[in-house]
Amino acid sequence: MGNTFGHIFRITTWGESHGGGVGVVIDGCPPLVEVCEADIQKELDRRKPGQSHIVTQRKESDTAHLLSGVFEGKTLGTPISILVWNEDARPEAYEDFKDKYRPSHADYTYDKKYGVRNWQGGGRASARETIGRVAAGAIARKILKEKCGTEIVGYVKQVQNLTAEVDPDTVRMPQVEDNIVRCPDSAVAEKMIALIERIRKKGDSLGGVVECVARKVPVGLGDPVFDKLEADLAKAVMSLPASKGFEIGSGFAGVRLTGSQHNDPFYARQGKVRTRTNFSGGIQGGISNGENIVMRVAFKPTATIMLEQDTVDVRGRNVKLKARGRHDPCVLPRAVPMVEAMVALVLVDHYLRAKAVAS
Repeated sequence: MGNTFGHIFRITTWGESHGGGVGVVIDGCPPLVEVCEADIQKELDRRKPGQSHIVTQRKESDTAHLLSGVFEGKTLGTPISILVWNEDARPEAYEDFKDKYRPSHADYTYDKKYGVRNWQGGGRASARETIGRVAAGAIARKILKEKCGTEIVGYVKQVQNLTAEVDPDTVRMPQVEDNIVRCPDSAVAEKMIALIERIRKKGDSLGGVVECVARKVPVGLGDPVFDKLEADLAKAVMSLPASKGFEIGSGFAGVRLTGSQHNDPFYARQGKVRTRTNFSGGIQGGISNGENIVMRVAFKPTATIMLEQDTVDVRGRNVKLKARGRHDPCVLPRAVPMVEAMVALVLVDHYLRAKAVAS
């Protein structure tokens, strides 16, 4: 299994959804970075279940325990280990599914690949695994902010057919956190919340799009040919549960433009090279150009729904399945900090790689 991500700033996540706990080990973090549990907890609280009535009602404090790698409030340069205990695991809720494959889950594919699977909540395929990513991402964000002034802001851009009008160049975190759906367009946010509530009551689910912007990214991050910055960003966010699409800059909409319309003209301002437009999304030739990096991630409707569905069991027989347990009717509000974390992990890794080359 690919449980490790990154080159210099490397993370390894561990744990299962309904096991004893989950966490992460971070290797390659530079020394003397000021880190405390409160820094990590802030991001975990944005990701945790039970934070509103439109997300899963699993009750977890998701309290971060910083076990190693930090002394007197500063990183040592040694491996950092972070643990979060599972407090509200209910594996018995999945008893009816242990011999049935849930549609659009990892049950069937895991079983066929490994010959065994954790049927209690999906094990490593559960979104609970992302706790380790978000915890590590909190430290990555601190490094980027302190060293480069980099700011990363994600938000819900779309839920089903409802699309928000948001300027990625000016949106700020308080606007995102102002409502439970994490959409900075307040008028559209109200409609999104109402739509999610209606679908939840029907026992169904919804998907949508998270948009994310990284500002003040240093010029020169990314390595051709196979380690292009957008390629690593794509891998990072596409490794998140329920993600189904990625685009950067103009994305798929760029195919409707001509080259003369799509090209980003350069100009100089006070000795700095800038572009007048940003269809490239802050990356050209796989390398950051100093403009805002703007990307979008599509998330499918949550696979676990409360409606009866057709499936098969482990013996290949056609059966019916009706899910139980506590699940998000729409993953988008909690996916925002997950996307931000993965973007931070990619950027800090490339930042440290660039520093290593320079030295």
